[in-house]
Amino acid sequence: MSAAARPAVVLLSGGLDSATTLAQARDDGYSCYALSFDYGQRHKFELQAAAAVADHLGAVEHRVATIDLRAFGGSALTGDIDVPKQNEGAAGETSQLERPASHSDIPVTYVPARNTIFLSFALGFAEVLDATDIFIGVNAVDYSGYPDCRPAFVGAFEKMANLATRIGVEHAANNQPAIRIHAPLIHMTKAEIIQRGLALGVNFGLTHSCYDPDPSGRPCNRCDSCTLRAAGFHQAGLDDPAMASV
Repeated sequence: MSAAARPAVVLLSGGLDSATTLAQARDDGYSCYALSFDYGQRHKFELQAAAAVADHLGAVEHRVATIDLRAFGGSALTGDIDVPKQNEGAAGETSQLERPASHSDIPVTYVPARNTIFLSFALGFAEVLDATDIFIGVNAVDYSGYPDCRPAFVGAFEKMANLATRIGVEHAANNQPAIRIHAPLIHMTKAEIIQRGLALGVNFGLTHSCYDPDPSGRPCNRCDSCTLRAAGFHQAGLDDPAMASV
């Protein structure tokens, strides 16, 4: 990659979506600065995956910001709430995920305002880098129904970013490119994301998706994230390389 490539901040969780997003940003010619979060998540093992993915895909830098969303809880990922799992049927088939009774279809694995918080940190990092491009691997097709994964959210945050930052105001005054929030996977199925990642050289064996792994990082294979991942590989007609060592 050329030293003159434009810098971009890429949010990197260590899962297959964010890995594909990092690969896409690199393929688009950006000099990629990966940003991950140690936010008190029960699946902290994902940070090891993020480090491996950042190295594998040639990120210029990989930073881990530490914040404590357990201070608020309100999610199965940051509080004392069980992660919903699939029930095993009598014939080995799986039924719908067990979800606590709720007036909302938004699952308990939703972390309140998580992507808003993460993008805000990415925006600060971008300003320091004098970067106008931020990449996030949200998806609104095969996903868990989180409100902060929708196109309307991405568009609203982009508008706010250009109003609330020095770089946004100065670039607008000089008719330079405004801050852009890139969500290249937002309209893709999980199978399409996997196929795109493979075409871009992603080693999915390095990625981690499980919300409730065991202490060694082995996936539970029954949480929402695990089942979405498994369905994606199945629909793509591929084996999940991360399962080879399980």
